[in-house]
Amino acid sequence: MKIPQYTEMFNPVLQALRDLGGSGSNEEINNKVIENQKYASEIIDILHGDGPMTEIEYRLAWSKTYLKKYGILENSSRGIWAISNEKNSIKEVNPKDVVDYVLSLGKQKKEKKLKINNDNDIEIEDNEIENKAWQEELMEMLFAMSPDAFERLVQRILRESGFTQVEVTGKSGDGGIDGKGIFKIAGLISFNVLFQCKRWQNSVTASDIRDFRGALQGRADKGLFATTGSFTRDAIKEASRDGATPIDLLDGESLTNKIKELKLGISIETVENITINKKWFENI
Repeated sequence: MKIPQYTEMFNPVLQALRDLGGSGSNEEINNKVIENQKYASEIIDILHGDGPMTEIEYRLAWSKTYLKKYGILENSSRGIWAISNEKNSIKEVNPKDVVDYVLSLGKQKKEKKLKINNDNDIEIEDNEIENKAWQEELMEMLFAMSPDAFERLVQRILRESGFTQVEVTGKSGDGGIDGKGIFKIAGLISFNVLFQCKRWQNSVTASDIRDFRGALQGRADKGLFATTGSFTRDAIKEASRDGATPIDLLDGESLTNKIKELKLGISIETVENITINKKWFENI
């Protein structure tokens, strides 16, 4: 039972997008591919390296990147992928054609090599999805934090995201509850939220989610589980189980992206490219 190569996922990604109506988020696409292809649970939860991405998610990210370079997919700044209107009639692709085309682009641009598996060296641009040196560096810093400091970081993230009355409790014997806060929607509807923080490299399981929910009963409208690791598929299902207190999940990748979005301890430099239209001046 082996994990399919990223090239074997090209057509499943296209099929997943068609099933989703032509567009979808990374999570929606990944879940639909896994559902359609009926991947075994033994391989679904295998982490890529130390995480936070699973190996399946990692290879699907490569598939989407290659299909984008090939011109079939496009993605927005909000992380939504879609089948290009011009290529909507294409039902399947030849994986070799896609790889050959993308590698041919590499000869025209400054690129770096990244090892995908023991057999293939793949070339990508410095700014592609997998080249996230900042994210790896940030993750190392999160792992180096003390538990108290990590809890305070999550507290700051919640405050910056619109939560009020955010407190870190961190009481031992409190079922893993690390803090609480209130989130208001449009200034009218409010939710009492209890959160738990875990600096883990391994995956959070369904059992961990159930234990957390047990501590929420009768005390909050929602729960938030933040981790530097990832969540198993069963944990994700358990978090949104019908009839149970809902729990929102924040994994390592989402956590680092949120820190970047809020610019907490991160500086983002924008390079301004100026192009002069000579014909405009000549025709004055």
